[in-house]
Amino acid sequence: MKKALLLLFSVITTFSTSFACTSLLVGKAASTDGSTMITYSADSYSLYGELYHWPAKKYAPGEMLKVYDWDSGKFLGEIKQVAETYNVVGNMNEHQLTISESTFGGRDGLVDPDGIVDYGSLIYITLQRAKTAREAITVMTDLVAEYGYASGGESFSIADPNEVWVMEMIGKGKGNKGAVWVAVRIPDDCISAHANQARIQQFPLKGSKDCLYSKDVISFAREKGYFSGKDADFSFAKAYNPLDFGGQRYCEARVWSFFNRFNKDMAGFVTYALGQTYEPMPLYIKPDRKVSLTDLKDMMRDHYEGTPLDWRFDIGAGPFEAPYRWAPLEWEVDSVKYCNERPIATQQAGFVFVSQMRSWLPNPIGGVLWFGVDDPAHTVFTPMYASVTQIPESFRVGNGDLYNFSWTSAFWINNWVSNMVYGKYNYMHPDLLKVQQELESKFLSQQSEIENKASQLYADSPAKAVAYLTEYSNEQAQYAFDKWKKLGEFLTIKYMDGIVRKEKDGEFIRNEHGNPSAPQRVGYPQKFYDEVVKQTGDRYKVTE
Repeated sequence: MKKALLLLFSVITTFSTSFACTSLLVGKAASTDGSTMITYSADSYSLYGELYHWPAKKYAPGEMLKVYDWDSGKFLGEIKQVAETYNVVGNMNEHQLTISESTFGGRDGLVDPDGIVDYGSLIYITLQRAKTAREAITVMTDLVAEYGYASGGESFSIADPNEVWVMEMIGKGKGNKGAVWVAVRIPDDCISAHANQARIQQFPLKGSKDCLYSKDVISFAREKGYFSGKDADFSFAKAYNPLDFGGQRYCEARVWSFFNRFNKDMAGFVTYALGQTYEPMPLYIKPDRKVSLTDLKDMMRDHYEGTPLDWRFDIGAGPFEAPYRWAPLEWEVDSVKYCNERPIATQQAGFVFVSQMRSWLPNPIGGVLWFGVDDPAHTVFTPMYASVTQIPESFRVGNGDLYNFSWTSAFWINNWVSNMVYGKYNYMHPDLLKVQQELESKFLSQQSEIENKASQLYADSPAKAVAYLTEYSNEQAQYAFDKWKKLGEFLTIKYMDGIVRKEKDGEFIRNEHGNPSAPQRVGYPQKFYDEVVKQTGDRYKVTE
């Protein structure tokens, strides 16, 4: 599948269908090692998981860049190309700048059908042109002002090794070029998150270098009838994305789960997450403890375990307590509407990452995109350094697509494994978790050694360090791919036909004659049998 800026990324933006994308943010004084970190789960049933790459390049004066809508692939128009662009690996560039997003949609009628730059193109064009978070905000807002904004409401996470920002933006409708927006810097000792619901409420209107906004962000809301109070009381979220049940239960609940994990006082907002009370959570909070890279990986795998939203133990989870439900998000019984939970980890993710940005290291070494594909709970976060010049074969754009299975594509291998695990979750997931932890522990344990070696090479020649990290990143991706494929083979054998084959430490047990031992016929949990009898009475009763 060919891609330049033609990235077929279908993100659903209405509450009536699906909610896509979650981003968590950590300031440098809130992390255990001084890194800034942001995450992204790119959730869409129409998204193929692969790792995008734009090499650094120079352009002649007058060259133009064709822009295609990221959701549909529709050609939107051309914009002026800049003289020089930077190396981009996924959502991080060679200067350790990282950008992610979540779509909130917002008020009807604010998409500009004549806009040339959509939200997805805005991210990847900006990564090719900006070095810092503040510069990225300028590039993004200048682009939509000059060429028009072709998307609905978006929350962007924008981070470099020193600063972490949330920017929220929405268009102004047909015939009104540009967008209204506000950007707030997250304090260094705080964490934040967004998940398909606008989150910036009131913000400082004067005298803050850590808050930027469009000059018409309030006046436009007044003009459209979205706001009529005092400027000081203006809330971006209330004006442009009024909260409803879906915005709380499907979106803000994900933010709450993150906040609740790291600040005990956030437990009081559980009723807000459930859609029962309406006092909004703050944009950012100070965690009770510092957040590690591993903490963020674990958080991206969250299904509300251990909270009132934990849904593993009712009939909907099936006999094997799976924290999953199949789409659609809402359903009806006797004309009464009900919903599924919408956790951070979800089966429809195309790709996921945790970005790690470190100011004390040279950019080619300091920026790591811990990248995975498919369901975040069932992926392996693999280190991809932002300086790499070659993408691993298992992540390569064009290695398979949604209609073409590839045995060398990590996306397809991960889906193969995940779709086995979903069916017998509390049996298979522990086997998956063992391999997942083994791989990620390996990558973390050797990180210091690899980066020390890269630093020595960098002192001699930055190009040598880049070549070394490119080779390392590619090798680890292939190593993880091979291990995951073996996991799939192991699960197929162990759980074939509903039985469980006996094994120890990954080796299947044979009988005294060297043949496969008799399997365990495990059936179903007792509570499932109890429910069957409750519903069927004596239908299956054994009689003498």
